[in-house]
Amino acid sequence: MNPTIVRLALAALLGRKRFVLLLLFPAALLALTLVVRQVAPAPSDATDVLFGVGLSLVLPLLALVAATAVMGPEVDDGSLVYLLAKPVSRHAVAFSKYVVALAAVLVLSPVMLLLVGAAVDPDDLDRTLARAAGAALSAAAYTALFLALSTVWKHAVVAGLLFVLLWEGTLSSIFSGVSWLSVGQWGQRVAAAIDPDLYRADVSMTWSLAALALVTVGGVWFSGDRLRSFSLRGDD
Repeated sequence: MNPTIVRLALAALLGRKRFVLLLLFPAALLALTLVVRQVAPAPSDATDVLFGVGLSLVLPLLALVAATAVMGPEVDDGSLVYLLAKPVSRHAVAFSKYVVALAAVLVLSPVMLLLVGAAVDPDDLDRTLARAAGAALSAAAYTALFLALSTVWKHAVVAGLLFVLLWEGTLSSIFSGVSWLSVGQWGQRVAAAIDPDLYRADVSMTWSLAALALVTVGGVWFSGDRLRSFSLRGDD
């Protein structure tokens, strides 16, 4: 990991309008949870909404915004060539940017979900911890996936939105036959292994862990490999 690249990625993340979206998503989810808590008869109803919307929608959207914010603009305007002209490993650049994006996603999603869930329903902390653990693993995979996507296509945000809304948010939830290719379903399967009372996705635990690891490591490695190609060709 390169400290200079980390600082540049952090400045890009904090200095762009996309950072506002990173704050709006969890803020909207928190407001929705509080409203449900006021009208619902049981605290578990509010935590179900919190994690239901948080895991299926807010988490992948946060990962998409964070990953494209630290990588996408430099790819789009071609300024990445000047950064890559420095004697630094392309995989170190990708990993450094990944760490910054993932840190933002973890704080604004799994950590936030854990704190809010524990505050709303302190009597069901085990379930909240299990869900947060699954969310953290999903966050790592989502961020790596969207980081790789931002090095491949200039319209990564559009492609990512389609993936989140159609595949993760709709198809994988309706059709059990495709759940084995869903990052969100893998995370839910891990959470169910920690707390058996949770919904268990129709995928094996072994496959879920292996797939999460493959997407996470493979996404970061692929991003570095694409950066190496980008530096040789200039514009992609």
